[in-house]
Amino acid sequence: MVGFKIGVAIWSLGATRDWRSFEDQLAKVKEVGAEGVQLWAVDYSPREACLLDPDRCGRSCRERVTELLDSYGLELSALCAQLSSPRRFGGFDDPEGLEDRIAKTCKVLEMASELGAPIVTTHPGRIPEDRGDPAYALIRSSLLRVAKFAEDVGAYFCIETGMEPASVLRDFLIDLSSPAVKVNFDPANLLMGYGREEVVRGVRLLGPWIVHTHAKDHNPRTGRATVGEGLVPWREYLLELKAAGFSGWLALEDETGRDVVESLRRGGAFLRKLVEELGLG
Repeated sequence: MVGFKIGVAIWSLGATRDWRSFEDQLAKVKEVGAEGVQLWAVDYSPREACLLDPDRCGRSCRERVTELLDSYGLELSALCAQLSSPRRFGGFDDPEGLEDRIAKTCKVLEMASELGAPIVTTHPGRIPEDRGDPAYALIRSSLLRVAKFAEDVGAYFCIETGMEPASVLRDFLIDLSSPAVKVNFDPANLLMGYGREEVVRGVRLLGPWIVHTHAKDHNPRTGRATVGEGLVPWREYLLELKAAGFSGWLALEDETGRDVVESLRRGGAFLRKLVEELGLG
């Protein structure tokens, strides 16, 4: 079994607006001792561009991304294509602008495949428990189209946990029945939304679909996201991931904007020590 590897979700370090900011982010990822990085790959908003949006990052840009990653000794774990409609986070359940979001997501899937890390993560929107809800039918039909494209380019579209209970996401994945739709597991999202017990329970329910994870924590007293300093039961969680057959990236994420580099460093050190102690490296 290949052991767990520690990466960083690059947006924890701010926006990737240009090559200078990208190199600065990679240097910080290396500084905190991570082995890899997940890149943000869509514009942040209509008024804030991302260097790595596929409509902007063509062949030469992608070649330079690969060269820079190699120069810093970093692997690419995945891309993130978090989009939203004007009314809803994710927006695959909103008809307004939906065709553009589907098209953009497919472009990111193609780019991820070309870069050799064919995993694209996102929150597509809240999946209703009621299959009779019109939003359920819309998000299902949208993701089936995305899934078909992902299959064609050899990539995975990964739904990130947290917007709905793990049981609802599991039932949705069974209903979709696509080998190209997987899960990006974020334990803190489930903890904040549904309680501490949902973290381990969520791995048990979603284990067959997990291909990438985010590593962040939640401390309700301080508001910090530093791994190992909140309520996520890390020991039980990592052992459950192993039991589910997962071995791969634990991508550190801290979107608080508070002492982020130090937070990532401490979180990474905590995870490395725990992974070694549990024999998961």
